[in-house]
Amino acid sequence: MTSPHAPVLIDEVVEALEPAAGKTIVDGTFGAGGYTRAFLARGARVVAFDRDPTAARFAEGLDPEAFRLVEATFSRMADEVGEGAVEGVALDLGVSSMQLDEAERGFSFMRDGPLDMRMGGEGPTAADLVNEADPAELARIIFVYGEERQSRRIAAAIARRRASQPFTRTVELAEFIEQALGGRRGAKTHPATRAFQALRIAVNEELSELEAGLAAAERALKPEGRLAVVTFHSLEDRIVKSFLAERAGKTPAGSRHAPPAARGAEPSFRLLFNGARAPSEAEVAANPRARSAKLRAAVRTEAPVWRRAA
Repeated sequence: MTSPHAPVLIDEVVEALEPAAGKTIVDGTFGAGGYTRAFLARGARVVAFDRDPTAARFAEGLDPEAFRLVEATFSRMADEVGEGAVEGVALDLGVSSMQLDEAERGFSFMRDGPLDMRMGGEGPTAADLVNEADPAELARIIFVYGEERQSRRIAAAIARRRASQPFTRTVELAEFIEQALGGRRGAKTHPATRAFQALRIAVNEELSELEAGLAAAERALKPEGRLAVVTFHSLEDRIVKSFLAERAGKTPAGSRHAPPAARGAEPSFRLLFNGARAPSEAEVAANPRARSAKLRAAVRTEAPVWRRAA
């Protein structure tokens, strides 16, 4: 099936992971299969993960001898492939273009649909969160995950309105948030953008899943195996940057999202390059979604996996 989603920084990811015959690569975020196809084209075997059951349609025609799709979160990768079993792990974080384009998934305020936002179709929806969460908790979610300074104002307005009329549709909520904030006032982005990001992250537990997924990649990679992670917003990038710096021995152990690791652990990664790589001007012109993307990559050392303190 032709992919509706252009994989971001694909040349840079391929260069970082060096897929080749005899190697097994984990594509932790299969989506429409863009990275997977690039890895397969270079002779590698691929074990792909996606919690979204609809992603399987994009696996049609892929060689079953070289490819396997697991319907699960990428934090399960080490359990599925084994520890020290693969030569590469790729993670392309966030929501995919086709999820945004499918109104019935409820990810986008640009297309009217049910207020869902679940990537895997299980658990509470965004509507459940908006209509049932304590106003203080809702404000916290919007502030922390959306970095929205007007979070308390938005949460209070939602709480007043939902008491008589619960929210059920994406455009309905987006228009309400816009009104609650006094309109667009010439803003380049829609006033609901940050709130929608926050709800999506909360519904799918994306930040805790990322923390767990990075630790799973550490377990799954062989010595000299490579990890490449593409992020799209500062919260994700901060976690990846902190994880790699910590595991490379460049910062004191610990993360604000997880308990501290054992002190004095030998570095389990070395950075493939300093800082993050951004897409070229040509890629951004061809695919505006790439504009905010950042790639960070590292190589697994022979050191033991870092174990979290009890």
